[in-house]
Amino acid sequence: MTISKVIDLSEKSVITQLLNSNEPAIRLKTYLCLLEHDYDTSEVKKLKVNLKKESTLISSLFSCLPKDETSKISHVYTKWQGVHWILSQLADMGYPPGDSDLILSINREMEWLLSSKRWESKPLINGRRRFCASYSGNGLYAALSLGFFDERCKILANRLIKNQWSDGGWNCDRKPAASKSSYHESLIPLRSLNRYLHIEKTPQLTNTIDKAAELFHKRNLYKRISDGEVINKRWLLLHYPPYWHYDILFALKVLAEANKLQNKRCNDALDLLEAKRLGDGGFPKEEKYCQSSNPETRYFTPGDWKPVNKGKMNEWVTIDALFILKKAKRIDIDY
Repeated sequence: MTISKVIDLSEKSVITQLLNSNEPAIRLKTYLCLLEHDYDTSEVKKLKVNLKKESTLISSLFSCLPKDETSKISHVYTKWQGVHWILSQLADMGYPPGDSDLILSINREMEWLLSSKRWESKPLINGRRRFCASYSGNGLYAALSLGFFDERCKILANRLIKNQWSDGGWNCDRKPAASKSSYHESLIPLRSLNRYLHIEKTPQLTNTIDKAAELFHKRNLYKRISDGEVINKRWLLLHYPPYWHYDILFALKVLAEANKLQNKRCNDALDLLEAKRLGDGGFPKEEKYCQSSNPETRYFTPGDWKPVNKGKMNEWVTIDALFILKKAKRIDIDY
């Protein structure tokens, strides 16, 4: 009871801290995700005016994107500075849609994703298409969120719908015996198709989303069906950005966006998330998948996502966690 009172009292304090962040992108996401503003409210309009210039993070991300057709940049999928990853990060933070400076990047992403040669190399084995559905999912989610819906988005969405495995997910494993979907390959497609649902709502699409959500629900998001044990202990740690990796924070966020948190099988994961809340009301970043020291080596990120510190609030993790708890009706943000 004492802990609950401390958290209740700190709710407004945490929101105030996020809105006073030195990083405008944090303030933007706080308004959009936690306070439910849209892009036309006065507060968000003010942020949008000089967002690219005033946000060190956003300007760093844009530095990896092509300026014109002659720009020499990393391959689209280079981790984590390729166009594919930069667009997905901008989309996740709620970067305002319709920026013409992103058109060239979107085109390069779509050209890569929709290459007929590349798609034809994805085999159909034992009746299951083996392909990295997270690629298509990230591309679709980014294009929709950043305001670039067109026929190419329909192709990506239909590709995911058509090639969903019978257990509700997707997998790129080419071993003939592989018959279960990959959590890593299935969560991002679920997110993108839920986003696509805002544009084209059909019974087939709704059924695809329901089946994908059930893939996670039936395992309580992180437990083996056979014995109820934890599938992977790293899934219990909080990361940001998750990139293509699965963890309970990312899973709960995607299910929250799809209004699938009310299922009681989410409760264990929600309890684990709540237990990680710090005394100041925030949430820590417990592990990372990137490095920012050497752009010439793997997993370099141009963005400053703050270091791992299990005893200190990470603003990005905190926004996602509070969004989840709010959607699960475990907290009430009245600011």
